[in-house]
Amino acid sequence: MEGTNARAEGEVVELLQQLIRNACVNDGRVDSGHEERSVSTLTDYLEGSGLQLERFESAPGRQSLVARIEGMRRDAPTLLLMGHTDVVPVHEEGWREDPFGGELIDGEVWGRGAVDMLNLTASMAVALKQLVREGFRPDGTLVFLAVADEEAHGTYGAGHLVAHDYDAVRADYVITESGGIPIPSPAGLKLPVIVGEKGLYWCRLRISGTPGHGSQPYRTDNALVKAAQVVQRLHDFRPETRIHDVWRRFIESMGYPEEITEPLLSADGFESLCESLPVGMARQFHACTHLTIAPTVVQGGDKINTIPHTVELDVDVRTLPGQTIEEARAALVEALGELASSVEIITLQAIESTSSPIDTPLWDSLSRVTQQWYPGSQTVPYLTVGSTDAKYFRGKGVTSYGFGLFSRKMTFEDYGAMFHGDNERVDVESLSLSTALWAQVARDLLG
Repeated sequence: MEGTNARAEGEVVELLQQLIRNACVNDGRVDSGHEERSVSTLTDYLEGSGLQLERFESAPGRQSLVARIEGMRRDAPTLLLMGHTDVVPVHEEGWREDPFGGELIDGEVWGRGAVDMLNLTASMAVALKQLVREGFRPDGTLVFLAVADEEAHGTYGAGHLVAHDYDAVRADYVITESGGIPIPSPAGLKLPVIVGEKGLYWCRLRISGTPGHGSQPYRTDNALVKAAQVVQRLHDFRPETRIHDVWRRFIESMGYPEEITEPLLSADGFESLCESLPVGMARQFHACTHLTIAPTVVQGGDKINTIPHTVELDVDVRTLPGQTIEEARAALVEALGELASSVEIITLQAIESTSSPIDTPLWDSLSRVTQQWYPGSQTVPYLTVGSTDAKYFRGKGVTSYGFGLFSRKMTFEDYGAMFHGDNERVDVESLSLSTALWAQVARDLLG
């Protein structure tokens, strides 16, 4: 077994390095991503192992790969391990190492995608091949999906597959990113499982004014000045704190002292406590319990000597479980106040929050299996404030969780800072843990 583990560790490191070097950068345009490069890498790795492999292409270069071990019983469950192959852009000046070098330095693999989520994609593929080598013949079916376009909400990846080729990815249970960061607590070690995610409402605010000459700004209706007021209104707006079930279960499981637990479960004392928390934790906790509004992109003006008559402001709104898109729009109108009459709200993309139950065989399996590496730990439900491809499967009624398994070297703060940030990297121990996890969950759940 030791030799098997060493082989798997070497393979997952090498595979992750190659996926990073493929630089499948997704900037949201249909001609970005080029995930066919990583599909080719994964196909080369998995071919010849006896796995059933199938490629799907939704647009030129936007490829996804499905590999499967067919189960022996038709009435047994199907587990889908889903990892995406695209990554977000980088600002190279902020990196200590080449973001697409995939270098192994002091026991860590560096590069864009190392934690989001090429690490898990690579470990899923290696675990799949390892199971085939063992002669794994489960009752249920195991499917591996290396999917395109997750970083632009899956239009050319999971969303396309679920809409057009659902039989190829049909499953009873799905595991994708991310979860599994060990969190020490007064009540012992906790392993968060992502059981739900916030919804999103992406919109463009078109702010109107009256054009004029830049040399005569007095008493003009300058759309850019008005846009500045709009940005300030959005920044200052304070939506109410909402203590939903997933958040309550998470906090109640942590064993924090009463002076921390009580305000974290109270609409009154929540924001005051957040002021005293480390910034990474405060941002996460606040986003988990509030509708959030973030102005992110502004465009306007024609030339330097002309008062602009229109400015467009892109805004990222995230909603909590139970909140609707209509509530998101209403919050924007409330934030704008009397300025709302000068602002047109244009919907760009709208997806409501999704969640899965925790009283499931998959939850029980994760709780059992993780004891092998973290004895006495407890899996706890958590809400991700971003968006993942799990939403498409939850939309079909499929239990979908975000999970992996990380070493104690990876703290919650570290993980949050590197996610879409500079100097992204993952330690080899975490890669080994996730590889072993996938294989063991497949044995435990599928028989």
